[in-house]
Amino acid sequence: MALSFRVVGIGEFVWDLFPSGKQPGGAPVNFAYHLTCLGDEGIPVTAVGQDPLGAEAIALFESQGLTTGYVQKPAGKPTGTVRVSVDARGQPTFDIREQVAWDFLEYTEPLRLLGPRVDVICFGSLAQRSPFSRRTTRRFLDDLPERVLRIFDVNLRQSFFEAATLRESLRRAHLVKLNHDELPLVCRLLQLKAPEEPEAGARTLLDAFSLRLVCVTRGGGGSLLVSHDGESFSHPGFPTRVVDTVGAGDAFTAALTHFYVRGASLEVLSEAGNRLGSWVASQAGATPPESPAVAGKILEQLGGT
Repeated sequence: MALSFRVVGIGEFVWDLFPSGKQPGGAPVNFAYHLTCLGDEGIPVTAVGQDPLGAEAIALFESQGLTTGYVQKPAGKPTGTVRVSVDARGQPTFDIREQVAWDFLEYTEPLRLLGPRVDVICFGSLAQRSPFSRRTTRRFLDDLPERVLRIFDVNLRQSFFEAATLRESLRRAHLVKLNHDELPLVCRLLQLKAPEEPEAGARTLLDAFSLRLVCVTRGGGGSLLVSHDGESFSHPGFPTRVVDTVGAGDAFTAALTHFYVRGASLEVLSEAGNRLGSWVASQAGATPPESPAVAGKILEQLGGT
């Protein structure tokens, strides 16, 4: 078994603009960062502008140990930004700028050559809002070897989603992660029966798209994992003093992925995902600099490699 896996997060990078200042964000890059903290090779495939915010992003990636060779810089397109407001419960509201660098991600020769070297890819719905990045994401996925694990991270933000994109993404996925509010909405958009019980809804997606695992995050209520072999596991979550929940779901997905590719049980996947996700929710921003130390403690507690 490999000691380290090469894991790609493809899609958006943004600076989250909080009232208190800016923080790096974007689900694919958050995912890659946390996998790197856990000891795998996290590779962000994204785009930033040829502007000061883009230069700052590249410097940040390098300081975090992320590979920057697949970060594109389309001419004339600004680095992505998101205005974030957080309510008293730590729940964010987003105002996502359009026509930014990651909307123009291209399928380049370096990306084509990267594909055969990948073990896992995580892709989302938000990054496919533009036809350019949607086309690149699908080409990259379709050119991957069969052995590559494909994780679809549902991000229903503002009006940046549609049934066709969700359907095509689910068809290309092995695992899907979404939250408890997104699950019934996705089922309705795809004209699937949307049972009131989350486990039944998860099994609807499993059956409709021949998935291996559906992961439903429930905020402070933990998570639900439902697998294709009939097993399921519900985790209550951990009591957390929430600062903001931005990036907590990405940390959950990263920890779950790290242990999934190593053959861990649903119980271990749930424990790892909730531990790292709840800790990120207790911090400001999606990629706290203390994450490597916290990841190390989780690996020690759960026996990860």
